[in-house]
Amino acid sequence: MNILFIDTVHPLLRKQLEKLHCKCDTAYQKNKSEIETIIHKYEGIIIRSKFNIDKKFIDKAHNLKFIARAGSGLENIDKDYAFSKNIKCYNAAEGNKQAVAEHALGMLLALLNNLTHCDTEVRHGKWNRESNRGIELNGKTIGIIGYGNNGSAFAQLLKGFGVNILAYDKYLDNYPYKSSMKTIFKEADILSLHIPLTKETFNLVDYYYIKSFQKKFYLINTARGKCVNTKELVCALKNGKIKGACLDVLEYENKSFEKLNKNGLTKEMEYLINSKNTILSSHVAGWTVESNIKISSILFKKITSDFLR
Repeated sequence: MNILFIDTVHPLLRKQLEKLHCKCDTAYQKNKSEIETIIHKYEGIIIRSKFNIDKKFIDKAHNLKFIARAGSGLENIDKDYAFSKNIKCYNAAEGNKQAVAEHALGMLLALLNNLTHCDTEVRHGKWNRESNRGIELNGKTIGIIGYGNNGSAFAQLLKGFGVNILAYDKYLDNYPYKSSMKTIFKEADILSLHIPLTKETFNLVDYYYIKSFQKKFYLINTARGKCVNTKELVCALKNGKIKGACLDVLEYENKSFEKLNKNGLTKEMEYLINSKNTILSSHVAGWTVESNIKISSILFKKITSDFLR
């Protein structure tokens, strides 16, 4: 097969495909328009989030048999149209689930124990103990929204902390810690999002969603930035309804998730940057040395299972 690597991934994937006599080309520096002129030559493409694969692009890919995304979501691919053209779509959500779970837990522990703030103070010669008194996870109730790869891995990590786990997944029937949103709204001290970005989840966490919680709570988002309405989040942080937020993803990221877009430095973003009650990271929750290898390995297995046995 002729396969085009549009984004960089761990070299393991290319090496394994070439061992099976695939011809692998790269287009790391080419833009979407340039790639559209050559995509008809390829049966497969490997991409992360460089651009959206839409109907126009697919129509130019006359020989395409699969699209493999090195990541957990497929929101940048018109899956329905691809399927109508008999094009397989793969992701590798299994590959970074442990990384995302550990990152979410690390952010939460850092927030509850004032670790980043305390670290900065000590580096500046300040030794404030009482103002940095922490909060324990033990005994807290954690609501997990989405119990797929990432949500279930997060629950597994939490088991040793003596917490009460409540999970809600609209599209699953039987899973551990199954709960209703009504119960989560009533009991959760901490809310963690592990959901894809769809029309249904866009701005899911808005004024009315936040208002539904009976307790003040902490929010963790390692899913997609646009699942949370940032303006409403900041309002809730200011009025104390949300006690703190751990955000690996932001509404203001560009489509490739590589940087904040030109509208990223809004007054809401400035508030998040300057708040003591936030922990921010640059969409790196699933970005570990190990997950990089796992993602390539998983995509190789999926591709070869269908096409290169």
